[in-house]
Amino acid sequence: MGQADKLISMYDTMLDALGPSHWWPGDTPFEIAIGAILTQNTNWKNVEKAITNLKNNGLLSAKAMYALDPSEMAELIRPAGYYNIKTKRIRNFLEFIKVEAGFDLLQLKKYSLNDLRPKILRVNGIGPETADSILLYALDFTTFVVDAYTGRMMNRHGLSYEGIDYHELQALFMDVLPEDVALYNEYHALIVRVGKDWCKKSKGLCETCPLQSYLD
Repeated sequence: MGQADKLISMYDTMLDALGPSHWWPGDTPFEIAIGAILTQNTNWKNVEKAITNLKNNGLLSAKAMYALDPSEMAELIRPAGYYNIKTKRIRNFLEFIKVEAGFDLLQLKKYSLNDLRPKILRVNGIGPETADSILLYALDFTTFVVDAYTGRMMNRHGLSYEGIDYHELQALFMDVLPEDVALYNEYHALIVRVGKDWCKKSKGLCETCPLQSYLD
């Protein structure tokens, strides 16, 4: 089986076994974007607590968060961990939205992906995974999100190698998959689900994994 056929077949197998992921959780594009920053180096349950704090205080909008004193924001997002660092990153992103889109996140869709992605990557504290999460999940651009789960899984299935860089791993998918937001969204979500439950860092639970039949 060729690389392209294997990637598509793995997607179909995971979807059949696990069903749709309904990814990424969030009521608005802005909430999804803030969640993408908050989830850096923490689990989603902690992010949900921070998001709930913002919602309960009526602060989950770009203008409202921009007006917050940094110490107030840090306290509200404390459950997500690294709250002082994440406060700075969020404020950098809010400044970017203010300048580029007048606080209206969706106005960023006026740009092409090739123009917007470098702009977001220039925001201090926003790396490729976070930028692509915002672009795909909040703004519906066709850019594939990869992470540690993706690298581990592709390596174990003979499709990549240890230490592959972000953009080379991303190209593995984008070079062969149709340009489709829903497909990119679901594929990454399925990889995360399988990664968390089976393709663990210390030892893969390969015998019960939905992708067991794809191992060499």
